[in-house]
Amino acid sequence: MTWVLHVDLDQFLASVELRRHPELVGLPVIVGGSGDPTEPRKVVTCASYEAREFGVHAGMPLRTAARKCPEAVFLPSDAPAYDEASEQVMGLLRDLGHPVEVWGWDEAYVGAAVADPFELAEKIRAVIAAETGLSCSVGISDNKQRAKVATGFGKPAGVFALTAENWMTVMGDRPVDALWGVGPKTAKKLAELDITTVAELARTDAELLTSTFGPTTGLWILLLAKGGGDSNVTAEPWVPRSRSHVVTFPADLTDIAEMDSAVSDLARRTLDEIVEQGRVVTRVAVTVRTKTFFTRTKIRKLPAAGTDLETITRTAIDLLHDFELDRPVRLLGVRLELEMPQ
Repeated sequence: MTWVLHVDLDQFLASVELRRHPELVGLPVIVGGSGDPTEPRKVVTCASYEAREFGVHAGMPLRTAARKCPEAVFLPSDAPAYDEASEQVMGLLRDLGHPVEVWGWDEAYVGAAVADPFELAEKIRAVIAAETGLSCSVGISDNKQRAKVATGFGKPAGVFALTAENWMTVMGDRPVDALWGVGPKTAKKLAELDITTVAELARTDAELLTSTFGPTTGLWILLLAKGGGDSNVTAEPWVPRSRSHVVTFPADLTDIAEMDSAVSDLARRTLDEIVEQGRVVTRVAVTVRTKTFFTRTKIRKLPAAGTDLETITRTAIDLLHDFELDRPVRLLGVRLELEMPQ
């Protein structure tokens, strides 16, 4: 049997910082922005487990985190250091001789036709700890989605397996958003159908789900509830489907010309990276977040795939003007979706 192991590095960014600042081990550490908790509009990128005990979590404004955990040590984000640490870990995983599918800085799937997946999981944990000083958790199953959920039960620094034998025992009474891929909006819509647990979702008639969510999403969440998912682990390099940049302003914008300028700059910066990679753009998306945190994204397909700066910038500005810009704007973002290689 081929097993799927989900390897997830524990508190990765914080752990990389603790590796070079061992004197901070055991203290609440918060990574984000320039490391200055008084800096406006910056958020937590990662919090150590000690900081999480105070209610600090990723995405929280740094100022809020400082109020919740005034004794915390704040450190700036250091992307190059995290890139280097991630590459080291992924290299160690590949050296084990199994297909490795990387999903980001801190997680990957390993596909392995082994008799004892627990033995492999413990070997992975031991090798990563010995060679890098970093800790990881491993989820074991026969598909990616179930393995990902299993990892959550193994954290921190543990191993857990979810299979057909224990899936419903462990997951049946849990809320539907415990499933990887079921978010708040889907959970709310399911609740309107009086479906609140994984077991209830698994028993739901497929026709009801497809009529509510459409054939693709409806059947997919039903499959997830029953413990199914994608079992293919590919070692092929991940090819990005889009590139994006966002900016959170020190002071909310109210002037349309300033918004136009910001969107133009975001589009140019994003396109420069795409051209450098030899890719072409197919669709342009613009995200607006107002002072009240109301967030919406609009997207438009280009007349023809390409990299013409004027066309892409004009499309982004046109999308911006499609919004009702009657409230102060806190954040703007531009995402350029890419044509996939044949």
